[in-house]
Amino acid sequence: MAGIVHIFHAGRRGYRQRVRTERPKPLQQYTTEELYDHFRFGLDDINYIADLVRPQLQCRTLPSHALTVEEQVLIALRFYACGTFYQVIADSMGVHKTTVGEVVIAVSDALPRLLDHFVTFHNDGQIAKVKQKFFLLGDMPNTIGVIDCTHVHIQEPHQREWEYVNRKGRHSINVQLVGDADLAITNCVVRWLQREPVVH
Repeated sequence: MAGIVHIFHAGRRGYRQRVRTERPKPLQQYTTEELYDHFRFGLDDINYIADLVRPQLQCRTLPSHALTVEEQVLIALRFYACGTFYQVIADSMGVHKTTVGEVVIAVSDALPRLLDHFVTFHNDGQIAKVKQKFFLLGDMPNTIGVIDCTHVHIQEPHQREWEYVNRKGRHSINVQLVGDADLAITNCVVRWLQREPVVH
């Protein structure tokens, strides 16, 4: 019904000139609490992430109406924080939904390239210290890491959809993390749930 109404009125109203509005500037306008509410990170953290991905993202900026690296990071973080439709992110960030899609893909491609820089398992020379920290922390002898898993919800994939259905019937990717006594992640494994399709 909405499509019919749109077509009917689109034919009557003629060409409408595109109006560009000034994009919001969260880093200047938002308080620390508001940044955490919207993006799950504070000002210093956002700037730190932007500096990390700057080499990969700054080459994407165009002369006209360019997005800064900080704006690209904010768009991606906003999407990660709420996982809603691109159009909703676009409306809140003052960009087109196509731009949101391109930015999310670019940032999501840049971040994993940094994984080996931050997520490393302890070498042989560090293991004795790690064991000592765990023992002092909770009387856990010979422990070099603690492990846990979580399901990260995703939109329904277009291909092999059944492989991403968890036991609760939702689409997700199973993520396994190992952490040390200093709360640093030392190992990260991302897999999907292997399930046979249900035949009725």
